[in-house]
Amino acid sequence: MTPVVEERSARPLAAPVRAAPAPATPQPDPSDAVQTAPIQLFDGPAADAGAGAARAGAAPLAANAGPVGAGVRIALLLPMNSASLGGAAEAVRAGFMAGFQRDGSGVQVELVPTGDAPDETLAAYARAAASHDLVVGPLARPAVSALASGGAVAKPTIALNHPEQRGVLPRGMLVAGLSIEDEAAQVAEWAARERPQGRVLILTGSAAWALRAAGAFEARWSALGRTGQRFDLPSSGGRVELSAIDTLKTRIGIDPPDLVFAALDVAELRQVVAQTGQVCAVIACYGGSSVNPGRAPGAGVAELNGLRLVDVPWLVRRDASAVMVYPRPDDNAQPLYMSRLYALGIDAFRVARDVALQPGTPLAIDGVTGQLSTGGDAAFPRLQRREAEAIYQNGDFQPAPPPVDPAATMPVNPPAAPARTGG
Repeated sequence: MTPVVEERSARPLAAPVRAAPAPATPQPDPSDAVQTAPIQLFDGPAADAGAGAARAGAAPLAANAGPVGAGVRIALLLPMNSASLGGAAEAVRAGFMAGFQRDGSGVQVELVPTGDAPDETLAAYARAAASHDLVVGPLARPAVSALASGGAVAKPTIALNHPEQRGVLPRGMLVAGLSIEDEAAQVAEWAARERPQGRVLILTGSAAWALRAAGAFEARWSALGRTGQRFDLPSSGGRVELSAIDTLKTRIGIDPPDLVFAALDVAELRQVVAQTGQVCAVIACYGGSSVNPGRAPGAGVAELNGLRLVDVPWLVRRDASAVMVYPRPDDNAQPLYMSRLYALGIDAFRVARDVALQPGTPLAIDGVTGQLSTGGDAAFPRLQRREAEAIYQNGDFQPAPPPVDPAATMPVNPPAAPARTGG
């Protein structure tokens, strides 16, 4: 097996940086697509998702309202008082209450507002755990890391983000947060099914999340016995360096890969597509939620037609029965990452409710963020998520063809071999 190796764009160190010109059609805000996880990626005050959720009918849950409902006591621990994470917390809260409003029998929910400092969050967690049967939160990645490593998990806990160091979680903790790494690994598995002999070129942006996505795809692709290379696409101010795209264009003209994985945001990918004329148009292109251009039937991004991406069903399977039953805020009034956080809130409630009412029972949830299940060691189960695989076409998303079962293609009764004749 030839390992995946890294190829860096070659350009003179003294050459001026030229930014690739923007596509002619309006671009989505790159921040719409890249905020999958961890939550700490948010910069500055996030957009308020609460107004949209209220219009959609989500039940209010004010910080001073006290418990809502009756039964098993669930504390919802969110950084509502944080300047940088308050909008994200509100989106999760609205989704959580949409889930509660639909199926809240047997549980009561109380909001525990915090800031974003880990020490403050841990103190609030300790108080919540002392007076509730289950805690949902924290949301900020540093706080989740501090809780996971500090031996402070006192009650069943559904964390809304992943700790900085992956590994065995404390007993009693499940992680429901969305994961860029898990998403990229799923894309690798999908691409390997569709193109079992394919060589991949991994297009890697400069952001930390892009490097993690590329690394996760690369690791899973190599584990599946596939080959490929990496190609770096430095960017500045939201624009990919034109010299890097020129080098890429030459590279794929000489030795075109069978497919590309785009660890880029959607604006960066559109620049690559426009300048190379090959990616997506001739060479199959795969990506995670970061390349989702958004849904706009009849007014889509034509150059991305055929793009294969993995994202939450809430955004790419709007007509799925598990999705349609929940109120939907106005998607046009908030960026995509806020919609993902709203969906995360819905599924966090469903996970919390099942854990609270059916302790010890394996989870199997058809959720709005994907198919959720528990696996791993029975003493230290891990929440697993399979997001939706979709193909972008004309501003909308089509379901990807289901995997083919090799056994289903074999005849039940193979024809008998022809009889031999002659002497």
